[in-house]
Amino acid sequence: METVDYDKALYYTHRSQWDNLLILMVRTKDDMLSKRIEQFLHAYNFENNYGEVEKKLYSLLRYIDHAVEIGHEFEDAEYAYLT
Repeated sequence: METVDYDKALYYTHRSQWDNLLILMVRTKDDMLSKRIEQFLHAYNFENNYGEVEKKLYSLLRYIDHAVEIGHEFEDAEYAYLT
């Protein structure tokens, strides 16, 4: 599984590179990642309540963690099948 998009999302979020995060949102093939990025960026730019921004950020980060974990489990299962 390719984890490049998830690595980029983490990096851009950590470095506050919102323009690059927006470009990733458009280019990624993972629709759920794209939606989570969209929700976070919208909250970051338009929400007055910091709690809502924080909730969207944590939602994005939890999804990235989940997707990478599932990807590793899939790779492990695939490797076990091949051996």
